[in-house]
Amino acid sequence: MPELPDIVVYIEALERRIVPERLERVRITSPFLLRTAVPPLQSVEGKTVLALRRIGKRIAIGLEENHWLVLHLMIAGRLHWREPGVKLTSKQAIAAFDFTHGSLLLTEAGSQRRASLHVVQGAEALAALDPGGLEVLESDVEAFAARLTADNHTLKRALTDPRAFSGIGNAYSDEILHRAQLSPVALTQRLKKEEIERLYEAVCATLVEWTDRLRAEARGQFPEGVTAFREGMAVHGQFGQPCPRCGAKIQRIRYANNETNYCAVCQTAGKLLADRSLSRLLKQDWPRTLEEWKSLRGTKA
Repeated sequence: MPELPDIVVYIEALERRIVPERLERVRITSPFLLRTAVPPLQSVEGKTVLALRRIGKRIAIGLEENHWLVLHLMIAGRLHWREPGVKLTSKQAIAAFDFTHGSLLLTEAGSQRRASLHVVQGAEALAALDPGGLEVLESDVEAFAARLTADNHTLKRALTDPRAFSGIGNAYSDEILHRAQLSPVALTQRLKKEEIERLYEAVCATLVEWTDRLRAEARGQFPEGVTAFREGMAVHGQFGQPCPRCGAKIQRIRYANNETNYCAVCQTAGKLLADRSLSRLLKQDWPRTLEEWKSLRGTKA
């Protein structure tokens, strides 16, 4: 799922292309995309784009008369800038927003259609789509600590909860926790003050660093190849690869369609976190340390 760095770079690319441009037509091929009926989709056609805004992991396109198109790309949605009137022939193409000098194409891979488009009018309707997560880059460590410890959840859950923190998802939460050298299953209300401060610094540094990197990669072009698995990531998507800090193999916890990647040496004092699928299989034989895991797999230290 595109997260804060990806969304920021998408918005910067769109600002250069569609502000202020006239939205001539909206074409939708997927019946699952549009989630609102009032105001009608046709009400935005012919209006000029005035602003773009990030709302968590959503992209909000502001038009005349306080109309807003709000896109949530979810896991597999991606944006592309194409020639005017691009044909929607691909199975992945689910919508196009046509402007004079080009079309913004929305695609979604896979068979599940989770991406969404809301058409709303007015500040109140737009605010209703905001989950309310804290903008960490716009806050201080005290506000961050208050939000983090408001409930007693695991760090992974807290960081990826859009009602707690804005724009952070599965990928960058892994990178943040590795940078902070904290376990993804540590409980928020049990953290020491210095650990919270370290986490706050890691959130800010990770989001800024990756936004800058993605901006540099785009080189002024429209960002293509947006993915949750980036070359240069320390742990996310790096299962079995050496930790860039200590050299130990990156571990993972798998659940549903996601997985958490972490370094047992740097983050959990050598303890392996129970992988749901494997721990069910191995039961009491589930290894508790890296040494036991290596012995079980017959690997060298």
